[in-house]
Amino acid sequence: MSKFIRRDTSVLGNWWWTVDHWLLISVLTLVVIGIILSVSASPFVATKIGFNRFYFVKRHLLMVPISVVTMIIISLLSPMNIRKLSAIILLASIILLIYVLLFGHDVKGSKRWLIIFGISVQPSEFVKPAFFVIVAWLLAERHLDDHFAGTKVSIVLMSIIAGLTLCQPDIGMTFIIIAPCLMQVFVAGLRLVYVIGAIIFAISGFIVSYFFIPHVTKRVDAFFHPQFNDADQLYQIRQSMEAFHNGGWFGCGPGEGVVKRFVPDAHSDFVFSVAGEEYGIFLCLFIACLFCFIVIRSLLLVFNNQDAFAIYSITGLATQFGLQSFINMSTALKLIPTKGMTLPFISFGGSSMLSASIAMGFILALTRRRHGVILE
Repeated sequence: MSKFIRRDTSVLGNWWWTVDHWLLISVLTLVVIGIILSVSASPFVATKIGFNRFYFVKRHLLMVPISVVTMIIISLLSPMNIRKLSAIILLASIILLIYVLLFGHDVKGSKRWLIIFGISVQPSEFVKPAFFVIVAWLLAERHLDDHFAGTKVSIVLMSIIAGLTLCQPDIGMTFIIIAPCLMQVFVAGLRLVYVIGAIIFAISGFIVSYFFIPHVTKRVDAFFHPQFNDADQLYQIRQSMEAFHNGGWFGCGPGEGVVKRFVPDAHSDFVFSVAGEEYGIFLCLFIACLFCFIVIRSLLLVFNNQDAFAIYSITGLATQFGLQSFINMSTALKLIPTKGMTLPFISFGGSSMLSASIAMGFILALTRRRHGVILE
């Protein structure tokens, strides 16, 4: 087998010696863990809803090579091509977000999915990585033209997208879009008035959601006042906590989990519970540390860079990656009210995995040595 050497000037050879190996290895480790947990959790879910035992496992395995190849291809792109690709993805995603509100597939009272050629697609997943790159582009342009209203345009764009996701309704996705965007604007020099405005907006949004969106009300009430709620509202989290309790420190062994059979969405939103039951707290801590490492490593690398576009992009992308992971794991551990959200690269979900791959491809591309980053 031929090996890449430093004098190799091919595209892949240059990529191999400039990409951050620690980030790449960490992401691929998450992918492997996702495959293992898919084999553990998916069969029981598939059987319960009448599918072939390995229906979800096969679909997960199909998405893995597609997602990894997508990530590598995107990591080869230049900053200019990243901006162009993001603009195309964002425009297409916004159009699909409007379309999904009109003709989307209704699931449990929410319109978040489209059926395209027999495949379920969630447009809001693809908005995230492209949106943060476009916001970074707008903010970076302010350094070239002092009169360019990059911050205001970013806020307006954020409001439009947040409004579309809120109409689905998808409170979690709305939060995942708003919070990293505000972090980008803050890093770019957010004025105090914007900070106060963002806090007021967030609090107001939560209050409105609590009083006017029934399923939000039920989940919040069930979290803060479990003794006054019926068993159905607490079923998911009780089964999740029982899975962690059954697994203990070292787990009950691969395939030996019992509680996982009763955990709703064990292959997606609550896959962290399956990890806790079958592999124990140690694997859960390892997964959490991997996510923390990816976020911190990304930020440390880019803040050694002098490129404002790269700094703002990775601030948004890494914040979203870490925040989504935190919400998923915290939900499974009953640290926050129940919120359906996938665990990047681990949970089942084609749109989620492909979106995470696009985001990580952007991060790998913008932290390569050619951008002035000194890797250890």
